[in-house]
Amino acid sequence: MAEDRRRFPAGASRRKFIATAGVAGVAALAGCMGDSLRGARRRREAATSTTSEATSTTSAGSDGPGPLTSDGSSTVYPIMNSGGSYWNANRPADDTEYWPHDEYGIDTEKNLADYWAGLYGFESGDSGEPPFRFTVALSHSGTGVEKVMSGQVDIGNSSGAVEDELPDRESYDAFTDHVVGVDGQPLVVSEEIAEAGVTKITGDELKGLYKGRITNWSELGGPDREIQVLGRVKGSGTRTSFVANVFGNPEEDTQVASRFGQNQRLAQAVAQADNAISYLALTFIDTDGVSPIALEWEGTTYSYQDDRNGLDSKDYPLSRDLHGYTWEGTSKKEAAFLRMILSDFGQDTFVKPNNYFALGKRRQEEQLAKLPEPSN
Repeated sequence: MAEDRRRFPAGASRRKFIATAGVAGVAALAGCMGDSLRGARRRREAATSTTSEATSTTSAGSDGPGPLTSDGSSTVYPIMNSGGSYWNANRPADDTEYWPHDEYGIDTEKNLADYWAGLYGFESGDSGEPPFRFTVALSHSGTGVEKVMSGQVDIGNSSGAVEDELPDRESYDAFTDHVVGVDGQPLVVSEEIAEAGVTKITGDELKGLYKGRITNWSELGGPDREIQVLGRVKGSGTRTSFVANVFGNPEEDTQVASRFGQNQRLAQAVAQADNAISYLALTFIDTDGVSPIALEWEGTTYSYQDDRNGLDSKDYPLSRDLHGYTWEGTSKKEAAFLRMILSDFGQDTFVKPNNYFALGKRRQEEQLAKLPEPSN
């Protein structure tokens, strides 16, 4: 092993389809949308695509002209991308399936982005355009926090805490941490391994796997087959959080057979193998050929979709916050978009449909309190 140095279902509403467009966009990057239905979906998404390959020249935190920019974690990307798709489409208030403001006690006749931006004094755009557009690029958590710090983007997306992503800094006071949702990282194996009877491992076994001490599935009650341990690259918030949670040290060395830059590529690698195990961001758990397994940790077994001890349990050892960092405070432009994401509407529309856990009411209020007060 190499050392690691580090359901759009039939009949679904249009609103739910648009809310899941971010995940579909991520899947497209993995090259898994070849049939005609998915091709049509991709063309529709392209019309409202929020992904930007170019580096923004707008300084971070700016309320001036130009788009609001974001980059970083592939885990946070689906939330930001689907939110950006809604923002840039800027549907009118009478499109209540897309912009169900009445359901959330919002009394407005404004288009979606016009309403949220208008809370901070931004004027409506021409011909249905939003007051400013939102772009999101896809890289890693480490890249996201570095770019927001250097002024290349306004919001740095990270699935790991900035203290873990940039461990050598003396101070983190200039970062403002906006938690937009919660991810309970599942453990997954290749479908063939689950079918062979491996449905649970312990915390000690998990540590043994990622330290190279357990190398054959027969040691875990499975077939006599070599274990292919997979993971994410250094700089990935998914890896940082996993290593910090399992070993108590975000810089702990682990041993893996292969490392992947994005969650969707890692999920595909697990699915295409017949002997793999890995951790993932929760939103990718439905990848065909991937099977979640339970984790027994300090006497409690946590299982996917378990009502009592599920991955949304506050005690689940592999849970982590999803962050959108801003630099040296939060500008009105940043606050307008983040307030939409953090609202009940945003949590229901951009977080839950992407298979993440919405913030509880107390945490939601704490995050909203970090934003500047609306001026209107």
